[in-house]
Amino acid sequence: MPRRLGVLSTVAGLVVGLLAQPVVAHASHAATADPGDRPAVVEVRMIGTSVRGRPIRAWRLGEPGKRPIVLVSTMHGNEPHTRRILESLRDGPAISGVDLWVIPTYNPDGLARGSRRNARGVDLNRNFPYRWADLDGSYESGPRPASEPETRAVMAFLKEIDPRRVISFHQPLHGVDTDTKDAGFARRLARALRLPRTSLDCGGLCHGTMTMWFNHRFAGSALTVEYGARPARRRMSVQAPRQLLDVLRARREAG
Repeated sequence: MPRRLGVLSTVAGLVVGLLAQPVVAHASHAATADPGDRPAVVEVRMIGTSVRGRPIRAWRLGEPGKRPIVLVSTMHGNEPHTRRILESLRDGPAISGVDLWVIPTYNPDGLARGSRRNARGVDLNRNFPYRWADLDGSYESGPRPASEPETRAVMAFLKEIDPRRVISFHQPLHGVDTDTKDAGFARRLARALRLPRTSLDCGGLCHGTMTMWFNHRFAGSALTVEYGARPARRRMSVQAPRQLLDVLRARREAG
């Protein structure tokens, strides 16, 4: 009998210990493991997977509570340098004054192959369900709107968090698109990042882009930032993250 009581006492202790562990609440997207040694990170989600099963992760930085801002890079796998901006924010010191989500690698299969398109040969920035068109070649748009798992993952994530702004980083056209829903913010961003203001018209009429879809569907605004083909590492890793935070923390961005 004493032995049985001892076993029961041990089991009870384990149950109490488990119940005492903190519960992490998260939405429909699966949370990943502990963010580890990253003081800026307050939450990590795996928002989906690529065609080849590679994870697509979103990292939440800063101070939750305000309407969030989302930064996206490597939508095209042959445009890898702007990832350094987002990774430097993620891996750097704690961030205050902004609620920020970063998706450093939107197209992990394309990045692994050094390809603009995903593993099925689709340009993800022509695959969104707004003004979609059946395009071939480098701008292959897929068999139908939102046909690709990467597109659907980002769409679901943006629908869930309803961000105030989305900034999509690309290369190599070197400029900030001011032909967008909030041209004033685009001009301030161009000035902060020391990039020229421009109108990115896809060489004619754009079809099925992420920013077009977001601007059509949401109250918030989305725009594209293009760096050059070979931006300096220091600019991507040190200067651009600071410049970006300065403009995102500006008083007129509060709310």
